[in-house]
Amino acid sequence: MSDLDAARIKVPTRGNRRLERLVDAVNDDPQVRAWWHAAGVNAERLGMSDHSWVHIQIVTNIALRLARLLYRRGVVGSSVADHGFDERDAEVVIAAAAMFHCVGMSIHRTDHEAYSLFLAADKLPSLLEPIYDEPQRSLVVAEASHAIISHRSRGVPFTIEGAIVRVADALDMAKGRSRVPFEAGQQNIHSISNIAIESVNISPGDEKAVRVEIEMTNSAGLFQVDEGLGTKLRGTPLAEHVEVIARIEAEHEQRLVEVFRI
Repeated sequence: MSDLDAARIKVPTRGNRRLERLVDAVNDDPQVRAWWHAAGVNAERLGMSDHSWVHIQIVTNIALRLARLLYRRGVVGSSVADHGFDERDAEVVIAAAAMFHCVGMSIHRTDHEAYSLFLAADKLPSLLEPIYDEPQRSLVVAEASHAIISHRSRGVPFTIEGAIVRVADALDMAKGRSRVPFEAGQQNIHSISNIAIESVNISPGDEKAVRVEIEMTNSAGLFQVDEGLGTKLRGTPLAEHVEVIARIEAEHEQRLVEVFRI
């Protein structure tokens, strides 16, 4: 059970006491950590890329990075605009959704987003009880739940927070995150495309709030960028605020595709 014991995440709370208390409560909850562990085991059984607590930590950190870059450029979170929350509350919504977005993988891959929603509905209110009074607590749960269900392939997030979690999930594509299915012999377009992603860098943009730069070793990575990230970004409230640039560094590929933009 050493993997289960290690299932704890770290995120930069930056003085957000509400966020810090939620992360501590989740890390101290053996049931949530068991779900993370079981989700990772099921991903291994299916020969998929990692869906354990490591994936949760990466997605949560990316989501908070995206949110803070957006806030810096004046983008207002939907929960701030519609419920009178502040940016710290919006970060709690985002982190809650990111930490629970794929716990349903502990049950099954098919419809795991819906299972994640059911598990979060039972667990999140008790985790948030020491942090928020009603009705704010139920509003945080509702906004986080929207973000959880919206990360599915045909999810249609209509909040900034939901779009952030959806895109953050897709951005867990850096080098090494897909080696398990490729090395296990599943050499299909998904595994080959994933393994072509060398690095992902998220920084402040010039014309847009966020600039995502993706370095690829070959043009197969375009499938992951366009069909994976592109599909999850297009049509969301985040699309107008994020610029994606994918570059192929391999010299023999430069004449085919040098720069790809979303």
